[in-house]
Amino acid sequence: MIEYINHASAPLPRGHYSQAVKANGFIFVSGQLPILPGDDLRIPPGLDAQVLQVFENIDAVLRASGSAMAKLVSVQIFLADIANWPRVNELYSRFLGDGPAPARTVVPCPALHYGAELEVNAVAVA
Repeated sequence: MIEYINHASAPLPRGHYSQAVKANGFIFVSGQLPILPGDDLRIPPGLDAQVLQVFENIDAVLRASGSAMAKLVSVQIFLADIANWPRVNELYSRFLGDGPAPARTVVPCPALHYGAELEVNAVAVA
C-alpha cells in the first residue's frame, strides 16, 4: 500500500509532488527547503535559522507520517555553498542528538529554489 502525505504542519508542495510517500515500511520525504509553514513563501534569514527550519519541516512531515527523526535511515543535504558545511554539520548533529546517525550524502549545488542555503530530503522507517 502506498500513502501520500501532505500536512499543513510543514510547507505544502509548490509543484507536482507530495511532502512524503509512505511505502513498504518506509517514509520517503521530498526535498525540504527552509520555508516556514503557511501560505506565504517565507524563508528565515541566515544559515542557522534555515538549517533549523529545514529539520523542523522534516520532523513535521515525519510526525504527520507516523514516524520520527529517530527513525531516519538516510539523509541527503544539498548546499548552495559548500563552505557552509562545517556549520551545517554542527547544527545537524545538535538537531539529531547523540544517538546513531543515519547514512548521509552532502551535495554542493550552485543554486537552490528561492535563494535557500540548503535543501534536504530523507528516508525513515515508518
